[in-house]
Amino acid sequence: MPEDEKSLEPDDFPVRTRRKKIVKSDGETIAEACNEQTAEEVAERLNAEEQAREEDRWSA
Repeated sequence: MPEDEKSLEPDDFPVRTRRKKIVKSDGETIAEACNEQTAEEVAERLNAEEQAREEDRWSA
């Protein structure tokens, strides 16, 4: 995997938005959406998926 295509790690969450950008918890931009609403929806889905993954880890 090329350097600029790293997978997100648990420490990268929660992700948040800055206008159209989706940023990791350390402030690094990971993506840019076509508009602010899309960026917010993507960030919400990523955070929900990571939360479910964490809950699965704890329940296993």
